[in-house]
Amino acid sequence: MTVVALYARVSSDKQAKADTIASQIVALEAHIHSEGYVLADAFRFIDNGYSGSNLNRPALEQLRDKVAGGEIDKIYLHSPDRLSRRYAYQMILLEEFEKGGAEVIFLNCQITDSPESHLLLQMQGMIAEYERAKIMERHRRGKIHAAKKGHINVLGGAPYGYRYIDKYTGAGQALYEIHEAESVVVQRIFAWIGQERLSIGEVCRRLKEENTCSPTGKPYWDRSVIWTLLKNPAYKGLAAFGKTKTTAILPRIRPQKHSCVQPRRNYSVSTVDKENWIYIPVPVLVNEDLFEIAQEQLNENKKLARTRQRGASYLLQGLVVCQCCKYAYYGKPVRNKRGEKIDHYAYYRCIGTDAYRFGGNRICDNKQIRTDTLEMAVWEEIKYLLQNPDRLAQEYQCRLAEIENIPLEQKSITLEKQISKLQQGISRLIDGYTQGYINKEEFEPRIKTMKQHLSNYEENKQKIFDKKRVKNELTLIMTCLE
Repeated sequence: MTVVALYARVSSDKQAKADTIASQIVALEAHIHSEGYVLADAFRFIDNGYSGSNLNRPALEQLRDKVAGGEIDKIYLHSPDRLSRRYAYQMILLEEFEKGGAEVIFLNCQITDSPESHLLLQMQGMIAEYERAKIMERHRRGKIHAAKKGHINVLGGAPYGYRYIDKYTGAGQALYEIHEAESVVVQRIFAWIGQERLSIGEVCRRLKEENTCSPTGKPYWDRSVIWTLLKNPAYKGLAAFGKTKTTAILPRIRPQKHSCVQPRRNYSVSTVDKENWIYIPVPVLVNEDLFEIAQEQLNENKKLARTRQRGASYLLQGLVVCQCCKYAYYGKPVRNKRGEKIDHYAYYRCIGTDAYRFGGNRICDNKQIRTDTLEMAVWEEIKYLLQNPDRLAQEYQCRLAEIENIPLEQKSITLEKQISKLQQGISRLIDGYTQGYINKEEFEPRIKTMKQHLSNYEENKQKIFDKKRVKNELTLIMTCLE
């Protein structure tokens, strides 16, 4: 029996929320049924809200694994740009599917083994990549131009305390309208910080006591929300555009909790210097003097927080992880009925058991444990290890043996040769293009493919370097233990 699969993708969160991917799925399912095939639910691979410039997507990874295992005979897609917006990535995936014995079928174009068909597919891939780059460039230039003209619609929404009126409702011009109830809360927050010199934590407690909901409707306010609100220049009448920019994706130590391993976007966001912000006039909620005083108080609170003598009260805080919910344990002092701290003992408590962190409902029922009990148990284990260094040596020896079984030197030499050969090939290709031996249509796909291979080789080279460093560290530890 022929096993068929479908793959669909939309890139933006707005498209994902609007469920525009449903039209792709309906068209693909109808085409599959018209050809007499049955589509199993396990072979519906859907990436909702993932960029086409990112090759690391959950459903695409599953599809590639299935194809590599020889489990799929035919793959149906709406168009080549659903695979990727980058021509080089399209070619890599199509070649990978072909090697795995899976036939790729696009609804909007018929692919055969003829040279003309392959040329058409390559042209579509290059046009899709060019179209994406031009759309991004026009979008960026258009928003900068509109921001310099003072158009509010480039901001896309309004902060807490304002109501955003789009250009269709606002007589052809988008604008900020003051939200009466929310603006009172904003003014009180600035007064508490700028005039009463309160901390952000105290502001959060006061808002909770007054049953004032957060901007997202939660019954409590996070400190980060208050901080962002106080730093926003829109409240003094100058909304800022261009406060952040996209950069190359930063490495993550581990996936964010309650999120997938693969990030939705292959970039990170960083802040831009205030000198490069573009300011747009909006209605004033807080006078400029109070706004500046609040900024000074935030800096003063930050200095006090750094210099406050807290000490390491809880040795294992953040190091102990709950096996039920995977959140960390933190130290919590015990208080008597009068609310006074009891200095002689405290508890390690799982973050997941704090209902206020999760909208009033705890997500973990794991019990808390006395700090002195847990710390003593850990200390006894450490003493046992120190008294039995052979056990440590055995563990490090196992780790060292795993790395020594990998021929790192040989792999490193091979990679160096491959990188050198590829760099020479790129140089020759560029020389051939500049001297007119090959045209642009031949040059662009070849140079992109070669650069992609070079990037992969350099990444593998870095991994080998990291393994060598770990090997040296383990060898040093073993020497010290001996």
